[in-house]
Amino acid sequence: MSSTLHTARLVEGLREQTGGFVRAVAGKPQDTRVPTCPEWPLRTLVGHVGQEHRWAAELVRKGEQLPVPDPWEADPGTPDDWAGWLREGADDVIRALGETGADTVVQTFLGPRPAVSWLRRMLSDTCVHHYDAAHATDTAFEVADDLAAEVLSEHLELLAAPAWETLRPAAAELRGRGERIGFRPPSGAGWVITRTPDGVRWRRGHADADTVVSAAVADLLLVVNRRIPPEDARVTVTGDRALLDHWLSHSAL
Repeated sequence: MSSTLHTARLVEGLREQTGGFVRAVAGKPQDTRVPTCPEWPLRTLVGHVGQEHRWAAELVRKGEQLPVPDPWEADPGTPDDWAGWLREGADDVIRALGETGADTVVQTFLGPRPAVSWLRRMLSDTCVHHYDAAHATDTAFEVADDLAAEVLSEHLELLAAPAWETLRPAAAELRGRGERIGFRPPSGAGWVITRTPDGVRWRRGHADADTVVSAAVADLLLVVNRRIPPEDARVTVTGDRALLDHWLSHSAL
């Protein structure tokens, strides 16, 4: 399934979420603990985001898969440098996509896909890490509903890709016998996941489900990415809770 958003909106979204990340880390101590990335101090999280943007830009330009960089080796400079360094990384992804063309096929870890796939991946990861930074620094996390929906859909698209089990063997545990999990926002289309013997299937919409998770789109995004627990006051779960718990324990990206 391809993006429901135009490339221009994905570009805006990457800049919005990078800007939110910048605001969350501005003026904060480098050694601030990041609870949702428990091994990382804030400096490593900052380094990772800027580093992966530059990595993705290089990959788009070369059109081939490159070794995944080590976030501990990233050097974002001093905290005074962080804002410019982070924005430069996001702009590099956007420039690379413009130079190469959004529809040009390049390598991804799931095989050949349009270059815009890397823009979607960077938007998704930046959005989730924006939350990580905001949570660590007690800063407000904000994401527009259309971007949150895009990030959630991209997450499910990866889990449903046939090659994903090769990258994450634990994902094989997501196979099932037709069990369904529904993620439902207050308005608009939700998401229906079906666990089949052949792997994960999903679609936008509503349907009867064994487990239903109801929350605002941004909060559904955070549940799916295991950033807030299903017990959070903003979330309502009905039906088979064990099915949801099993899903969340095997669906990390």
